[in-house]
Amino acid sequence: MRSLGSSTVPSAVHQKLMPALALALVALAGCGKGGPAPLTGSGPARKLAPVAAPGAVSVATRNTTRLGGADVTDDAAAVARAVYPGLTAATRPTAVVVVDEHNWSAALTAAVLAGAPTNAPILYSEGETLPAVSLQTLTAMRPLGAPRLGGAEVISIGDSGAIPSGDRGERVPAGTPVATAAAVARVALALDGSHAPRQVIVIDEHASQALAMPAAGLAAESGAPILLVSGGRVPAPTAATLAVLHRPSIYVIDADAVGHRALAELRRLGPVRVIPSGAARSASAASRTPAAPVPTLAQAAVENAIEVARFTDGAFGFGVKEPGHGLVFATVGRPLDAPAAALLSATGEYGPLLLLESAGKVPAPLAHYLADIQPAYAGTQYPAVRGAYNHGWLIGDETAIAAVTQAEIDSMLEIRPQATEEASTAPSE
Repeated sequence: MRSLGSSTVPSAVHQKLMPALALALVALAGCGKGGPAPLTGSGPARKLAPVAAPGAVSVATRNTTRLGGADVTDDAAAVARAVYPGLTAATRPTAVVVVDEHNWSAALTAAVLAGAPTNAPILYSEGETLPAVSLQTLTAMRPLGAPRLGGAEVISIGDSGAIPSGDRGERVPAGTPVATAAAVARVALALDGSHAPRQVIVIDEHASQALAMPAAGLAAESGAPILLVSGGRVPAPTAATLAVLHRPSIYVIDADAVGHRALAELRRLGPVRVIPSGAARSASAASRTPAAPVPTLAQAAVENAIEVARFTDGAFGFGVKEPGHGLVFATVGRPLDAPAAALLSATGEYGPLLLLESAGKVPAPLAHYLADIQPAYAGTQYPAVRGAYNHGWLIGDETAIAAVTQAEIDSMLEIRPQATEEASTAPSE
């Protein structure tokens, strides 16, 4: 194991942690507000997603897997270890991104680095300190080094100074959110070695975090960097990056926050496509029904994430409109889970991020969307073993997504017999 200086995890501890790399398949025996049933026939109840020293303990049902723990640092570590157990060369990342958990815009824009070709996991620091769970995860994954960045094993974003001793690092300089986003985009270009026309995602610097969350997974899946506008204008660092990209396709999330003037300026730098906004849809529905309550930001964020999951423009976008996909679930109240989980949108099942308003309930728009894409099979003609399947990654412990909510999501993802015309028209007994 490569040395990390004085912070290196002792080899005995490392050997002890290795068996924990396998995902623990724990049955969800019971649900409700009283908490899960004990894991054995006796003894005290335990939390559904405890975080062991390496930060990656999983709870699985038939169609869902829970990763993470009590906070976003644990969640990021759990996602990283699920994708990169570090046991073979193929399961070691090229590089790892470290970003300060207090720097939302830096974390969000760093999500593009979770995409190809680097597929770098994101770990969180606390300022210049690397928490134990992040350090242990970094140690266990043993990054190989990114040749295009001089063999850098750790890419530190913004104010994070947490590059452990002995690691080769690439530091993206701290700056304004706009400048940091442009600097991350330059790193992404250096990693893929291409300056050809491509796509970018644009959001407003001060946009709601809840509405911006789906941008993380979309950036990772597409490899499109996230650039920022501010104050209704396109700032110089953003304009310069767009100029280097030679009129890329520009996809805008939360166009209301971006504003008409910034949209007009963006159109001079490349073709602009606005991704439909859940906020606009909710406001429109409320205006048509005066008696209807005004939707909350959390409700708008749920619908916005669904719109991003559905969106497709040629080869760009998830376009999840039918069964057979991975899906990532997080709650609106933990926005940093979006960058942490971005790796799951760019590897394995390539799942878009879907949002819940709170831990204890699947919101109606999300339930309807999952019903639209629920797998089905047509009896003996097309048996279930030949069907398409959905799988959900749930981020965080029960304070983020409750056990009963996991059980409900599991049922909504389960493949089911397709109702035949005979069955649907037969009289009830």
